[in-house]
Amino acid sequence: MGMMLTGTPDGHVLFPGFCDVHVHFREPGFSYKETIASGSRAAARGGYTDVCAMPNLNPVPDSPAHLAEEEALIRAAGGFCRVHPYGALTIGEKGQAPADLAGMADRVVAFSDDGKGVQSESMMRSLMEACRKLGKIVTAHCEDESLVRGGYIHDGRYAASHGHRGICSESEWGPIARDVRLAKETGCAYHVCHISCRESVEIIRRAKAEGADVTCETAPHYLLLTEEDLQEDGRFRMNPPIRAREDREALIEGLRDGTIDMIATDHAPHSAEEKSRGLAGSAFGIVGLETAFPVLYTGLVRTGLLSLEELVRRLTEAPRRRFGLPQIPEDTCEWDLEAEYTIDPADFLSMGKATPFAGWKVRGRCVRTVCGGKETWRA
Repeated sequence: MGMMLTGTPDGHVLFPGFCDVHVHFREPGFSYKETIASGSRAAARGGYTDVCAMPNLNPVPDSPAHLAEEEALIRAAGGFCRVHPYGALTIGEKGQAPADLAGMADRVVAFSDDGKGVQSESMMRSLMEACRKLGKIVTAHCEDESLVRGGYIHDGRYAASHGHRGICSESEWGPIARDVRLAKETGCAYHVCHISCRESVEIIRRAKAEGADVTCETAPHYLLLTEEDLQEDGRFRMNPPIRAREDREALIEGLRDGTIDMIATDHAPHSAEEKSRGLAGSAFGIVGLETAFPVLYTGLVRTGLLSLEELVRRLTEAPRRRFGLPQIPEDTCEWDLEAEYTIDPADFLSMGKATPFAGWKVRGRCVRTVCGGKETWRA
């Protein structure tokens, strides 16, 4: 913890390199949205030295051969940060048959069908039993498809007053409750992606108190925005959606009391065209690697909701400890915490430009990132 607030001669602070356990780098299969190289450069600019790449790709990394295609692209991407692939839980992320978990276990950071919830309880139980034997974490996107009913923003006041179809919170917390029970039954290590609602915080808080091997993440947009911030623009459409004020308050409380272990971005780039169809028609997903620390520092630390040390811990030590990624002493990111500027997606290194934080005035600019002794970003 000692290196956390190291100063530099010019008044900057030096942190350990950040770790994001939830990014979408879109290769192989969707390189028009992002490449591993462009995503890695965006990560380095945001202070990240390790990221974990989700498997909703083409081909899906559901076998050693399919995984090898992604690994080859990672090797060729230029080493701006370490990219750790997830293996899929089921073949094609279709939820019907288990992927080749044993064949991939020693080459993936964990297993997930992110983007898709595993709908069948019996399938999730058998996946958890297999992952427990392999010593791997099951990382779950929790979404009960029978409750989504064509919704695309939070089922709250904004949806009702603007004629939009809402996604109810139960579509998230229902599967979490099921999976927590299965994790206790199987002894599997279980991690919940991007929680967004107060019920999810309470279920996870209770599970931890009961001794289940359960962790979770939330994302900057759930900690900083509510449905009151929504605009008629695709950059406000993500899954799960930004929810109500009470949900945001519960997430902040969960972060403060340790129920929420870490912050991940769910960096999910799309083409400009895919994000240009308003709330109702755009693809789900926003980018987040280049804005995460500045918006969190500005919105949580400078407002007194979270200490700087706690924020940095949720971006460094906590994700690494859970996912078995070592903190390498040479990995650092240097920040000018006094730099003030307005977020402008036009200068993102990511190919994705959709962010609900466009136009935000923030403090904190990453001036240098070093990964494995190599300078990967300099402002």
